Amino acid sequence: MSIIVGVPVMKLSARNQIPARVTAINTGEAIANVELDAGGVRLVASITVEAVRELGLSEGSAVTAVIKASDVILAAGD
Repeated sequence: MSIIVGVPVMKLSARNQIPARVTAINTGEAIANVELDAGGVRLVASITVEAVRELGLSEGSAVTAVIKASDVILAAGD
């Protein structure tokens, strides 16, 4: 599977679809933190361990991070 920047993998209402590659998976009891490299930007997705298995994720897997949020809050120091 090849990643084409700017081309959505599937049709979704979420407009923020970011191609990425899995760099690490840190698994807990029920939740796994999946670390991603999105063109040099580090992202971390917290998903269920079951989802990791169902998606067949492993280090090096090509994925699309889909971000859907009603609010984004930023803070900056003085």
